[in-house]
Amino acid sequence: MSAPSLTTSKADTPRPSPPREEGPAPAGGRFAASLRRNLTAHAFLIGAVLCFGVFSWYPMVREFLLAFQKTEDGRTTWVGFDNLETVFNDPAFWQAWGNTALFTVLALVLGFAVPFLAAIVINEFRHGQGYLRLLVYLPVMLPPVASVLLFKYLYDPGYGLLNDLLASIGLPEQQWLQDPDISMLAVVIASTWMNMGGATLIYLASLQSIPGELYEAAELDGAGLLRKIWHVTVPQTRLILSLMALMQVIATMQVFVEPFLLTGGAGPEGSTTTIVYLIYQYAFNFNNYGAAAALGLLLLVLLAGFSAVYVRLSRAEDE
Repeated sequence: MSAPSLTTSKADTPRPSPPREEGPAPAGGRFAASLRRNLTAHAFLIGAVLCFGVFSWYPMVREFLLAFQKTEDGRTTWVGFDNLETVFNDPAFWQAWGNTALFTVLALVLGFAVPFLAAIVINEFRHGQGYLRLLVYLPVMLPPVASVLLFKYLYDPGYGLLNDLLASIGLPEQQWLQDPDISMLAVVIASTWMNMGGATLIYLASLQSIPGELYEAAELDGAGLLRKIWHVTVPQTRLILSLMALMQVIATMQVFVEPFLLTGGAGPEGSTTTIVYLIYQYAFNFNNYGAAAALGLLLLVLLAGFSAVYVRLSRAEDE
């Protein structure tokens, strides 16, 4: 009789049982696991949504409601389109729209073209571009009040540097902020200097993404500087130019700080009264918040319509 073996044969070796397949986790469990995994991200998202809701969405809804309401002696009543009728019957309404349109056109001529030309000039420099970018962006970093006070000093008819410069070259002095014919132009010049830095850097980044081979091919074809800008630079930056034009129109239609600080808002003979300043007058000078909200709603509808038309035309052009 043989002794029993101390080793286990392969036949006697126990095989591991196959893993048990588990069914899909319930939807609530998956959501809870995802929530725990992204708790920090959700916390930041909730904070951003709350900020937008409190400071952006709620004021927009509140403005829409105020446009059709009137508050007297602490009681709020619905007045329908009475606020719109009040706004339309105000003689300053049409003058404010005309001034705003004039400011927008002048700002497009100066505030749109000057930053683009400045970006082209800076792009031509091979050295010192960093210093030039800093120099052109410095006005944006200044507080708007400080910039406006600087221009108010430059425009002063008694000791302003601009009139001294005109006198030195034999040109007549100007009443920059007192003459209704040129007061809006003075506001546009100040606004262009204050805000051109950001647009210039955006244009410069777009220009530096253009392949140099396109300019070399244009030179071989005998193109000069202006033809290279028109046939190479402008087509290659068409998208950013159109987008900046839209942003320029939206921003200039809401101008308030520059005319308010330079000319007191209305300006000589109401020449610098803009839509946003008229809204300010209705709300804080006349205590008519309904009319102010109605005017703001009209401006919102106009800008939204303009943006929709722009998007439609851009989409049609891309197709």
